[in-house]
Amino acid sequence: MDFHDTQFLYRLTADFTVVIHFAFVMFVLLGQILITVGAFAGWNWVRNFKFRIIHLASILFVVFESVAGIVCPLTTLEKWLREQAGQTSYQGDFIANWVHDMLFFQADPWVFTVCYSLFGLFVLITFFVAPPRRKLKVQTAEEV
Repeated sequence: MDFHDTQFLYRLTADFTVVIHFAFVMFVLLGQILITVGAFAGWNWVRNFKFRIIHLASILFVVFESVAGIVCPLTTLEKWLREQAGQTSYQGDFIANWVHDMLFFQADPWVFTVCYSLFGLFVLITFFVAPPRRKLKVQTAEEV
């Protein structure tokens, strides 16, 4: 593999990292929308214990990063991959460029910390207002 093939792989991996990052953000945002709507609509699946724990842990991770001043590992990885690809600015394909622009916009860091914290608080409140439920194991006659 020559130098240009390696750069292409780094760029492709950076683009893939942005898509994964976007999927994570959409999981947190759309997940909360569906949980909220589902709680009022009586959808049982939004009370799935594993889903709700993963969802809560996801936003708490983001809040922790923001409060601690830690740059997201996916952002760090993407920047490193772009450097390895020889890119100084974002130069991916259309989808990756669009996803990147949706994820990263300019504001003071405190704005993001407040937004993440308020959203995390909303998720936590929803966790108690519409609590997740564990599936009960049904015992068979042989187990009794």
